[in-house]
Amino acid sequence: MKILINLIRNLLGYIIIAVDLITRGSKKKRAPEQQKEVNQELKSLSLYQFAACPFCTKTRRAMYKLNLPIEKRNAPEGSKHRAELLEGGGQVKVPCLRIEKDGKVEWMYESSEIINYLEKRFA
Repeated sequence: MKILINLIRNLLGYIIIAVDLITRGSKKKRAPEQQKEVNQELKSLSLYQFAACPFCTKTRRAMYKLNLPIEKRNAPEGSKHRAELLEGGGQVKVPCLRIEKDGKVEWMYESSEIINYLEKRFA
């Protein structure tokens, strides 16, 4: 039964990914110097995710539209990124944005909260 549930969940997740890719739209345009500055700032961010998670897809879609190539870290069972997520953030919940600032690390959960943060910081 667990295998069937995982199969259905993954199938639906990949359908959502396909629809996202088809309907994505265009990226935010920035001057090359400005994009270079943004890319430098993004080095302090990473997104922990599951590939077929609809909330992760929602977050990745917003990142794409804002032209934010943030490092994505897949966190399936047994992966080092999953262990990092649990150890650093305290729970295995995705999406999770890891924000490193002034030597401190913040772990931000919830897709809407992550998207609001990115829109305010990089819009």
